[in-house]
Parts: sequence; structure tokens; C-alpha cells
Amino acid sequence: MCGIAGYVSNTKPKKKILKAMTDRIAYRGPDAEGFYLDDNAALGHRRLSIIDLSTGNQPIYNETKDIAIVFNGEIYNYQVLREELISKGHKFITKSDTEVLVHGYEEWGHKLTKKLRGMFAFAIWDKNKKELYMARDQWGIKPLYYYETDNSLLFASEIKAFLDHPEFKKEFNDRILSAYLCFNSTPTEETFFKGVFRLEPGYQLVYKNGKKKIEQFFHMEFKETNKPMEQIVEEIDKAMKDSVKHHEIADVEVGSFLSSGIDSSYLVSIAKPDKTYTVGYDNPKYDEISYAKDLAKKLNIDNKSKKITKKEYMKAFSNIMYHMDEPLADPSAIALYFVAQIAAKDVKVVMSGEGADEFFGGYNTYKEEIDQSWYMKIPYPIRHAASRIAGLFPEVRGFNFVYRRGMKLEDYNIGLGRVFRDEEAMKIVKPKNQIHTRDIVAPFYKEFSDNSNIVKRQVIDFYFWLVRDFLHAVDRNTMMFGLEARTPFLDLEVYEVARQLPVSAKINKQTTKPALREAAKKVIPNESYKKKKLGFPVPLREWIREDDLYNDIKKKFNSPVAKKYFDTKRINKLLEDHRSKKKDCYKKVWAIYTFLVWYDQFFKEA
Repeated sequence: MCGIAGYVSNTKPKKKILKAMTDRIAYRGPDAEGFYLDDNAALGHRRLSIIDLSTGNQPIYNETKDIAIVFNGEIYNYQVLREELISKGHKFITKSDTEVLVHGYEEWGHKLTKKLRGMFAFAIWDKNKKELYMARDQWGIKPLYYYETDNSLLFASEIKAFLDHPEFKKEFNDRILSAYLCFNSTPTEETFFKGVFRLEPGYQLVYKNGKKKIEQFFHMEFKETNKPMEQIVEEIDKAMKDSVKHHEIADVEVGSFLSSGIDSSYLVSIAKPDKTYTVGYDNPKYDEISYAKDLAKKLNIDNKSKKITKKEYMKAFSNIMYHMDEPLADPSAIALYFVAQIAAKDVKVVMSGEGADEFFGGYNTYKEEIDQSWYMKIPYPIRHAASRIAGLFPEVRGFNFVYRRGMKLEDYNIGLGRVFRDEEAMKIVKPKNQIHTRDIVAPFYKEFSDNSNIVKRQVIDFYFWLVRDFLHAVDRNTMMFGLEARTPFLDLEVYEVARQLPVSAKINKQTTKPALREAAKKVIPNESYKKKKLGFPVPLREWIREDDLYNDIKKKFNSPVAKKYFDTKRINKLLEDHRSKKKDCYKKVWAIYTFLVWYDQFFKEA
């Protein structure tokens, strides 16, 4: 795993600038650095050595050194591709997966990405064509950003690398603020840094003669079949064991994160790594350590754990927000920091369970399609009228049900992480040029309009919950410690099985992801396969009511920045309503507070 940064320009690049860009993200690759410069291109690399420790330093070139690459990620089928390329006459001087990409580009050009099984973000410079070719993996596991000026195109693993380029203008983009409050993360291609865009999962970018072209090389497709459950379970079992085997490819030790739930328990039970890592809290309601230790004991493997205190959590918060690049209000993102911190003391690679819920139907919201089917039989005009009335009332359980189920899915569902309704977010935010959440998710609903509501939910949760929240948090929290995280559920072979699942294999009246649970039952030696999802629960609801954190938030809510961007009367009312237990507003309070802490890291005014 690594960090990449660079730029293509119509003026000769300078090594001093390139080095400053890569030094800014040096923690992503503490083992080595490397640079390529010519009259038009500058490619920089920070290396975390995982495969081919002795000869895998980057940039890596083709035989004639007119093609250079910097690469972040792992290609799990690189050995097969290497043999294929050798049979076609290509000469290799390293054993790294990176060199496979160079020769793969020579052989297949921009079709290279269709050959790759893995996680990747790379930039290839073709000196003869004067062309930059960049791509990001199908699942969005690894990040890639770009910024365009009149003279140059900048790229990097993290936005902060752009801060050291003289052509970069650091300007705050306020038009996505209300959308952030709704999603609890940045839901758009544009970021909070004006002019900085993320390359989306499954997309590649070509920059030549001062012009860029972006195209999609991977489309998610779902085709629900009617296979018998026994066959489905066998296919899941086979695909998961194969994926874990590929994700264990490394020249260093591979450990694993371990919570109390089915996803990480399944991975650990297949791989049986020597070392696993868990975090929890003093409050038993939020503690997963005992469950993880029970599984580790039954598998005869080691488990290291840590109980996080409120003081440590809050002390680390601002530093974590700096590493995130953008505000991320998911409280579990901070827990990931601590589990990565303890793992990085022992290993360079860990496995993690992201992707299982989106592929196999793991969220309780999916059960609404079964549990609330009786209500959906009521004619839509009646349900819709009731929804409009319910929308006038406070957000409480009964009214929320009537509000949601009286609308079409695409009119209210933006994914699992919704915090604010649009109307409330728009009232709280002062800048008025805001993007509506329906416009953000509309292209995805349109693309999957012929699929079931379950599939639509999966797709929205994949792109707006998994990619922009979970995977973002996993990448940043692991890479700040020079730790590589691998996600075996996010694999082409696993996806091929998951995309064909019938609804009955994803949800039923009793549980979520029943097919995955049956497959996991084959290898998990305790009852984790039955356990309801907890994720990384955090006692924030209680902490915000306690004096120290409450006072810190109140101070932020009345700061000059808060007054500039928010209706401070409204946001202070949210805080007071939560403290007095009049309403449970902790997610809303935390989303605003997170933004204000993040803002101070990058845009604090003197």
C-alpha cells in the first residue's frame, strides 16, 4: 500500500514541488520514496513494502523507460497476468504486481482495468504519447483525486498533497454543505475543496494535450436468480475461501480486524491469522471485546484489544479529521483509528469485513420491503397524502414510517447514513446555493430502475455509505499508521455470486443476509453468524450530554465559523434538546461539530 502524487504540466515540473507533495502524505508509505520527472510529467511515490520487498520500489518502468507508473493498491491476480504477459514476449525485472500494470498497459492499453482483480489507484505516464492514464478500482477501496488548472492536472491519493503545489488555490466549496449534513459524508464527485474532484469507483481518466476524458470501465449489474439455497450457500463458501486466499498474498504477515459480528468473524474463521485486533468501550452496550476473544480462543489465535476512553477519543479527533481530508461524521471512523493503531504495532497488512452488508443484504432497513409490505398495498395517493402530513411533524418513529413509506424510494432514500432531512438541513445552512440530495442519487436510481427495491437500496448504500464513509475511513485510518487494509468481500468473484442472489437469500422475516449466515455457519466455531450487526458502536449519545464534551461543542456552535455557515440559534437548540433528552439529536449535533472541527484543520481564519 502506498501514496501517490504528481502532475502533468505544459511547463517543466520541479522535483522540489513533487517531493513536497509526497512528503505531505509520507505516512502512507514510510518504507521508501521515488520520483519520475521529464519535461511534462512528475510522478511521485511513497512506498509501504508488501510484495517484492527488495526490487518493488516505484516508479516502475517498461524496458525502454518511456512508460512509468506510480501505484497504490494490490492486484490479486497479478501472477496469472504476469504469466500471460511473459507468454506474449514481455520481459520482467521485478516480481511485483506493479510491473504487471506497466506491461499490461503496453499490451492492452486502456482496457487494462478490465483485467484487474484487486484494489488500485494508479497513474501511468506514456512519454511518447504525452498521455497520463489514471484509474480507480471497481469498489472504490483506494482513493484518487485530481485538480485541473489552466496549465496542469494534479493528482494524488489525498487532497492535502495539493496544498504544496503553487498552482493550487485552496478555496472552500460551500455548495455541498447541506448535502453533507444529510449524508454525514461528502456525497458528490466534487469535494469541499473547490476544483478538487474524486475519481469515482470503476472509472478511469486520460489527460492529453490539456484535455481530460473520463470513462467508466466497470458497471455494477444485478440479476436476481432463483437458485436453491443449498447451491447459493456452496457458491458463497467457495467464492469467499478463494477471495481470502488471494487476499492473503503478501511477503509480510497478514492479520485481521475482528468485531463481534458475522463479517469479520467469517473472514477470521477462514483465514485463521495469527493475530487479530478489536476495540471496545467500558460500557458493555458498546463493547465487542468479549465476543471477539471468545472466537479467537476457539480458533486458537491471538487477539489484542483496547478499550477506548472518551478522553482519548476526543483527543485524537481533530488529528483524524485532518487525515480524512473531508469531514466524516460517522462516529465509528474514530474507533477505526484505535484498532488500526494497535494492529500497526505488529503487522503491515490486515483484513477487514467491509462490503458484506451491501453485497449480501445486511442492513435492517432492507427488511422494510418484507415487514412493511402490508402498508405498501394501500393505494399510493393515500400513502402519499399521509406522508405529506407526517412530514410536518417532528421526526419520531411512527411519523417517520408514514413519511417514508408514502413516498417512492428514490424520493427519500439516500442510504443508510441519512442524518438530516433536506428541508431541515437547508434551513440550518446559511449558503443558499445548495445541492438537493435527490439530485445526487437520481442517476443511480435511473440506472437501476428495472431492478427491485432491494437492489436499489444495495446500490445506494454501496456508493453513498460504503464508498464515501466506511472505505474512506478504513483507508485513512490504516494508512496514517502505514498499515494496509484488505477487504475480501469486495472481490470480483464474490460479487459475481452476490449479484445473482434472489431476495430470499438477502432478507427474510427472521434475519438479514440469511445465505451468508448459512455459509459462515460452516466455519465459525461460535454463534457469531447469528449476531445482529453492531459495527463499531460508540457511546456518543451519552458523552454529548456530559459537561466536558457538551461545553466543547457549545463553544464550537457559537464560534465565528459556525456563525458564518449555520443558523446558530437552530444548531444550539439541537444541542440543548439532546442534552435535556427532549429529542435524540446526537447524530445531527455530531455532524455539525465534525464539520467545524474539520474546517479548522484546513480553513481556519487567523
